[in-house]
Amino acid sequence: MPKSAADPASRPMRADARRNYDRIVAAAESLVAEHGAEASLEEIARHAGVGSATLHRHFPSRQSLLEAVFKGRVDALCATARDLLPDPDPGAALVSWLRAVGAHAVANRGLGASVMHGARDGDPTLGSTCHAMITSAGDALLDRARHVNAVRPDATITQLLKLIGAIASATEGDPDGPAEADRLLDLAIDGVRAR
Repeated sequence: MPKSAADPASRPMRADARRNYDRIVAAAESLVAEHGAEASLEEIARHAGVGSATLHRHFPSRQSLLEAVFKGRVDALCATARDLLPDPDPGAALVSWLRAVGAHAVANRGLGASVMHGARDGDPTLGSTCHAMITSAGDALLDRARHVNAVRPDATITQLLKLIGAIASATEGDPDGPAEADRLLDLAIDGVRAR
């Protein structure tokens, strides 16, 4: 993302500005999970307890706000993978991370696609950077699981991520979407386990 008011690294923020920024991102995360990527900016500002002008000072476009939410979620997934890497049971660590990716994908409700489609207005490298981060994090877990024969040797992280994406997409409109996604992920994981 180009240096802008939406980029907290572009200049130091005052403490109150940082709190507003964090509250806006938290409100956007919550409302995107509830209403999808088209969540109302006015509702996000109201939910964050800030005015519309404050929201737009930090995020000059919907795209810049969605990018901040998406990047934060990807960072969290990668941190989860790093935390799971030393787990003494590499197979269980991989499954735990895949469940976290599944929950992330279900909660996105169109966020990833929206960020990718709008990348021309924001940071055009964000999608590929986030994809590379997730792939790298998952590959490390998959390699460990492969070394202890916990997964099929021909399974790739790209295939596993595609399965999770398909499951999230298939269950997005279900009233019991997260639970159904988890059940489908169980079926997929059984198919990935080493025989």
